[in-house]
Amino acid sequence: MSGIRSSGKSFFLMLCVMGLFAILSSTMSKNPVLKPFATDLGAPNDFVGLVAAASTIPGVLISLPAASLSDVLGRKKILLLSAIVFASAPFLYLFVTSWWQLIPVRLYHGFATAIFVPVSEAAIAEQFPARRGERISIFSSVTNVGRALAPFLGGYILFFTNYGYSTLYLAVGIAGVTAFIIALTFLFEWKSPKPQNANPKVTDRFFHGWLKIAKTHDLQIVSFIQASQYYIFGAVEFFLVGYLAEVVRMDPFSIGVIMGSQVIALILGRPLMGRISDRIGRRIPIISGSIIGCLVLAAFPLSGNFPILLLLSIAYGLGFATVISSTSPLASEIVPPNLLGTSLGFLSTMMDVGQTLGPVISGLILAISLQYTTLFYSLSLLSIVSALAFTLSKTAKKSGAI
Repeated sequence: MSGIRSSGKSFFLMLCVMGLFAILSSTMSKNPVLKPFATDLGAPNDFVGLVAAASTIPGVLISLPAASLSDVLGRKKILLLSAIVFASAPFLYLFVTSWWQLIPVRLYHGFATAIFVPVSEAAIAEQFPARRGERISIFSSVTNVGRALAPFLGGYILFFTNYGYSTLYLAVGIAGVTAFIIALTFLFEWKSPKPQNANPKVTDRFFHGWLKIAKTHDLQIVSFIQASQYYIFGAVEFFLVGYLAEVVRMDPFSIGVIMGSQVIALILGRPLMGRISDRIGRRIPIISGSIIGCLVLAAFPLSGNFPILLLLSIAYGLGFATVISSTSPLASEIVPPNLLGTSLGFLSTMMDVGQTLGPVISGLILAISLQYTTLFYSLSLLSIVSALAFTLSKTAKKSGAI
């Protein structure tokens, strides 16, 4: 038993380190370099957003099929595929000579994260059935560290090289290759569980999982919570900056402190909330986190005071962390073991849908109302509606203490 535990710990540590370098690489390819790179290549302002959004499309289209395929072929092969994309995609930027070429490169690069995240979460949930909330949350926080470091490291490279795009993308490539090498060192030694579905045809197993997921009402409820939370997060990430700059008239440094504190609260709070979720069940964290989010979002437009806004930002980060530390493990617990990857792939797809729609619809609300108050109240309303939908569902009753 000690050997099994040791092997599990080694697998988890290596997967986290791989995730750190992989997400650092993919994020640094975008932030802060993509906008100036595309502009210098002559990209029209109307199409810069399309260049940026190209990498998000695979998240909506590929997460579910890739995670489902891991149920059929095993996690190891699919994780190795994502590592190959992480390692190869950065070097394609070195051959880009026209702005439109960035679109297929960004599209290809987006496949890496779309595959890696849900399949990794499925592997962790499989390896640590009694500690899914804590382990998935730690993994997510480690990858978020890579995501948070990327703008600083990328910005420093651009500054030091006077916007040397080739140098930056070589650094992106080094991080991606590092993730690939780490993947090779542990994936071939890791003995992943064999796929449990005995259906002889791959296509039968593949689409059977989708059909089963479509009929699982509990998973639909959890996915609604996930999509709602990331809809709100995507909108807050974009429009809170606008509110602080345009309405509160706050300086850029203060805005950075407020927004950065939210990220730190999310990174530090999620593992703790995941551990609590493992002990008391998923119901209380999801409901309480949604209520915290509702109250904080309604309070944002009522204050122009820096300390208060800082505390509200931290509180929102903790509330968000409380909810999402429970959604992934809950999704993995309400389906049969042979559909674990499929359930988390579906959840990842809904996350991307929510995060994509949040800024778009919230922007329309702001354009119509011309008031940030209306925008934040709409987000607050969605948070409490999703909490009520979950509270009144049978899923909530099943997701108490385990």
